Amino acid sequence: MTGVPLLDWIVLVTLLGAVQGIFLAGALASKRRNRLANRVLAAMMVAFSIGLATQVYHALGLERQYPHFFGVGYPMPFLFGPLVYLYAVFAADRQRRFTQLDAVHLAPFVIVVAASLPVYFLTGPEKLAFYVRLREGSVPTWIVVTDWLKFVSGTAYTVATIVVLLRHRRRVQDSYSSIERVNLQWLLWLGIAAAGVWALALGFQVAQASGMGVDVSADRYVSLAVSVLVYAIGYRALRQPEIFRYDTAEMPIPRQEPPATPSPAAPHTDTERPRYERSGLGERQAERLKASLIAVMEQEEPWRNSDLTLATLAERLATTPHKLSEVLNTEIGQTFYDFVNGYRVRDVQRRIEAGDAGRQKMLALAMDAGFASKSTFNLAFKKHTSQTPSDYRVRAVLP
Repeated sequence: MTGVPLLDWIVLVTLLGAVQGIFLAGALASKRRNRLANRVLAAMMVAFSIGLATQVYHALGLERQYPHFFGVGYPMPFLFGPLVYLYAVFAADRQRRFTQLDAVHLAPFVIVVAASLPVYFLTGPEKLAFYVRLREGSVPTWIVVTDWLKFVSGTAYTVATIVVLLRHRRRVQDSYSSIERVNLQWLLWLGIAAAGVWALALGFQVAQASGMGVDVSADRYVSLAVSVLVYAIGYRALRQPEIFRYDTAEMPIPRQEPPATPSPAAPHTDTERPRYERSGLGERQAERLKASLIAVMEQEEPWRNSDLTLATLAERLATTPHKLSEVLNTEIGQTFYDFVNGYRVRDVQRRIEAGDAGRQKMLALAMDAGFASKSTFNLAFKKHTSQTPSDYRVRAVLP
């Protein structure tokens, strides 16, 4: 059977990935919601596209025709890790602004560009001769060092990105009763996918350095993996455009209140009770707030609203999100997410035992109780009852 060789297909897929990255960058840069995060993601798409285009450039042997493009994509890997990390940081907190400390993350890229300037300033024939020497194994020390440092950078930033996202997930559970739109799960997926690409690239690098017969064509397979990542981001953008809308921007996570400065003349009441992250809430105040919270939850049933947040419930109780969070953590021992979903689960249990599950679908009962999705309902029900909803229904109807 004749056809296009495999590597030609890889080159084509890589080229299309580079083109798609540019289109995605333009679309993201034009978005107004959470503009900073979108622009960082757009910059990441441009960096991916330049890196992919460079691989196409070498795969097609265009060095002789266009020697001045040689080396343009070399510093790009030093942007991949920092931009994914910064994107996660800005997507998780819409109030965050780009600072001088954030700019430090781009310093390795700038240093590599500066180190590459002597190559960039070479004439066309000189660049071509330099490339030939590289292919023959005459590699300058600074290139050997930077080739390994890019893996250190990529690995470190991938780990940092995943840590940021896991911390964000814990934070939203303290502020939201339904976290489907604010947990940035797809971004965690992006971080894990990026880790896979770096692991693949590092594996090829180690194999090549150890003399296992891996040649430079291995870079094409890494580029193929990056292309798939770009395709996946584009697919998610089309299938779930809300992932680029950042609903966290509409419902920001409440920030902790600044510590109050006590007056020297003020009486020291409830000093025996440990403070909760610098809060001024005393023991008797906490007990009263807890009682009010339970009363509101049982009488007014605000948990039926799937969009219930810590801030809205605190407003209903005429208190602050921070004080309410303190009561939940120290008096009740639960996150806001688990506390509210506990009421929802108990409501579904009650209706199952009353026979409603025989007349309505389980998902309908879950939605009536305030759950926003089937997956969240199943997880919460299993966590609170140690049973699946189906198992609980079967046991509830048994004589």
